Amino acid sequence: MPRFPALSTPDHADVVVVGGGVTGLTTAYLLARDGRRVVVLERGRCGDAETGHTTAHLTMVTDRRLCALVRDVGRPHAQAAWDAGLAAIAQIEELVATHRMDAAFERVDGYLHAPRSAVTEEVVAHLRHDAELAADLGFDVTFEPDVPFVHVPGIRVCHQARINPRAYVAGLAAAVAEAGGVIFEESAAEEFLSAPRCVMANGCAITCEHVVLATHTPLAGLQSDLAAAHLQTKQALYSTYAVAARVARGTVPDGLWWDTSDPYLYLRIQPDGDTDLVILGGQDHKTGQTEDTRRCFEALTHELSSLVPGAAVESRWSGQVVEPADGLPYIGASSEGQFVATGFAGNGLTFGTLAGMMISDQIAGRLNPWTDLFAPGRMVPRRALWDYISENKDYPYYRVRDFFAGVDTRDLRAVARGEGAVMKRHGQPVAVLRTAQGTLQVRSAVCTHMGCLVQWNVAEQTWDCPCHGSRFTADGEVMSGPAGAPLRPPNRQA
Repeated sequence: MPRFPALSTPDHADVVVVGGGVTGLTTAYLLARDGRRVVVLERGRCGDAETGHTTAHLTMVTDRRLCALVRDVGRPHAQAAWDAGLAAIAQIEELVATHRMDAAFERVDGYLHAPRSAVTEEVVAHLRHDAELAADLGFDVTFEPDVPFVHVPGIRVCHQARINPRAYVAGLAAAVAEAGGVIFEESAAEEFLSAPRCVMANGCAITCEHVVLATHTPLAGLQSDLAAAHLQTKQALYSTYAVAARVARGTVPDGLWWDTSDPYLYLRIQPDGDTDLVILGGQDHKTGQTEDTRRCFEALTHELSSLVPGAAVESRWSGQVVEPADGLPYIGASSEGQFVATGFAGNGLTFGTLAGMMISDQIAGRLNPWTDLFAPGRMVPRRALWDYISENKDYPYYRVRDFFAGVDTRDLRAVARGEGAVMKRHGQPVAVLRTAQGTLQVRSAVCTHMGCLVQWNVAEQTWDCPCHGSRFTADGEVMSGPAGAPLRPPNRQA
């Protein structure tokens, strides 16, 4: 982890970001990349607080079950919440690649499954319903009667990820500095003033245009104490626990697992040299409401021994999650000139990254499709009055959404004569057509204009781009622009 000095002289910035975890550093990086002068104030060391205690499951799957989200906020908003997680994972992947971070980022499948000790018909029926609903919304999710490793029914969620969180934060902090951002450690924000707008730390004032509170549980900042207290009443703080054991490489598959119990258990591995660390978490309870927290670690140790016989726990730690009242985070403006990000539940890294994306967009005056959905002062979203995809199709994420969600992975034999389908073959999306004579024609499904994925128009027997309207014949030739080149052949592996 790179070290940064403490604030010792007054300064000025376009934006002061309070908090040096994944939320604060992502926000700072994206703003600095836009050319803004950004100062980060961290009371301790970057990544030492909740970001440093995460077990780092990167998933779009919210703690609030999909069927419950659809019931509470409607299908478009439920899809939006999952899409937001996918967009955040894609952002993390981009940052790791761009800055060549040695953060052990890997795309893996995630499995939401029935508790091993309580497989009931009702639980299985709910899982099956969630899988069908997710697939219907365009996500690459399937019901699995026998989930690998745990061998109980569940759902398989493709294209999720895992990462070494502290290594990632170290790379992110270095990227902030490289982009021109300034980070001060051992510099707690002590006071917030509005005329002129500034933040005091170590007795020094940093004047600014905007303040971003990226502190897990938000400070009042420029808000009144009453307004800040109101936000606190809409969320609850829970302690969560984790244990880790070192096992031989390959003892546990590389993936993410979490069950439907309440509180739920969650498990993954972290490759470490010639061995793997198996990390198991859970035993959540409201902070301060369990007398003997040693029992939480004991229960996890017993569960890990059941899952991986002979595994000897060598590390244990606890963290804290903030559960929002409606299952969705609070991200956005909380008062004039101030932004807040909190209520991430069990999706700290994904929603923390999303917060950086959203807040940097809002400060820059750019459209962001999740602004209203996650607004701190939101009311219950109005159903059926928002065509989510059509209203936000020009946002950059939606040009590549189908690379991460909804790409069909069926066998080519599933395509009937006279039909077309977009599938994933050897890691790339392809446009597959079976002619009336039974011959397969396979082209890249990537539109040659701006890189969106084409869709099969069954009525016109054409490949149409949903982003900007380009159309291609069944064999991939351009019918109408803006695309100027035909669909390309896939690589030889496909």
